[in-house]
Amino acid sequence: MAGQTQVGGDPFEEMLVNMGPQHPSTHGVLRLLIRVSGEYVEDCRFHIGYLHRCHEKISESQTYVQNIPLSDRLDYVGAVPNGWAQCLAVEKLAGLEVPARAEYLRVIAAELQRIASHLLFVGTMGTDLGAVTMFLFGMREREMVIDLLEAMSGARLTYHYIRIGGVARDLPDGFAERAVRTLDTVLSRIPDYDDLFTNNRILRERAERVGVIPAQTALEHGFSGPTLRASGVPYDVRRCDPYGIYDRFEFDVPLGSNGDVYDRFTIRLREIEQSSRIVRQALEGIEGVGGPIRTPIKGRFRPAPGWAYAHVEGARGDVGYYIVSQGGDSPYRLKVRSPCFGNLAGLEHLIRGWKIADVVAILGSIDIVLGCVDR
Repeated sequence: MAGQTQVGGDPFEEMLVNMGPQHPSTHGVLRLLIRVSGEYVEDCRFHIGYLHRCHEKISESQTYVQNIPLSDRLDYVGAVPNGWAQCLAVEKLAGLEVPARAEYLRVIAAELQRIASHLLFVGTMGTDLGAVTMFLFGMREREMVIDLLEAMSGARLTYHYIRIGGVARDLPDGFAERAVRTLDTVLSRIPDYDDLFTNNRILRERAERVGVIPAQTALEHGFSGPTLRASGVPYDVRRCDPYGIYDRFEFDVPLGSNGDVYDRFTIRLREIEQSSRIVRQALEGIEGVGGPIRTPIKGRFRPAPGWAYAHVEGARGDVGYYIVSQGGDSPYRLKVRSPCFGNLAGLEHLIRGWKIADVVAILGSIDIVLGCVDR
């Protein structure tokens, strides 16, 4: 049979195929051990541990303040929400209140980060499927958004912008006007993405009805974020369990209908549009809000004994931090709820029965970051 590997004279004899960790689509840090029959996937086991961050264990020997930058190294292309979740948990432990202006700044940074992350996804998804031009388009707009985050934080990847009790710095002069121009440009380019890629016949044939996961199955596997919403489940932490000041903003939660690769791709384009709406509202709302941007921490920071859990809606899903305090300078225990780990856990179900060529498309549509998986 054409395209099948013949082993021992039987074209349907099962064999094991290593996909990664050197395979380009697995980024050098994920190994998929796939059992195939011909070109079809019978089963899959994934192996992590190539990018171990040690964040949870290291945090037990560092102070609460020293631990905040480590969170940026988990989902390193969607870093801002990680720091927000950790700071929220610490603030709950310590009973700290965040100034009103800092709340707006946190929303602006988080939503700009979401846009930048989704633009990178759009580009890498194009590369995975052979549309290199899509990568160039996505990176072009992403650089503009990263310029805004650099103006806010001074960094371009791991920002350490959200701090315990507030944020690191205020907006620079002229930021609002610059941000609006950038958002206008990004939104004006989305029709180009649709013309080049979203409505491309090749993409649709490789993505529609491929890697389908029903809503109930997605919930059972612990999916979250765009991967879950692509299956039609309207779960978004910003709506279901609002944090910060998200309850003040108007935005829609885009949903898919089929739960396939195509839905998981297009839903992120729609989320770029909704994040743009939120940033514009936050820029308008912050104009009349003055005051400090951070509640000062005096002396040695030692939250009272107890525990706290806080979670936020990251670019890839539900990011949660569980912290236990015994009254010392460092957490007694810190545990991260990783959205990428939860989404990857369902990969075996997603790719079973599909061809090897489909595995790249399905894995790319989940949009994992291995630093987040192997935290």
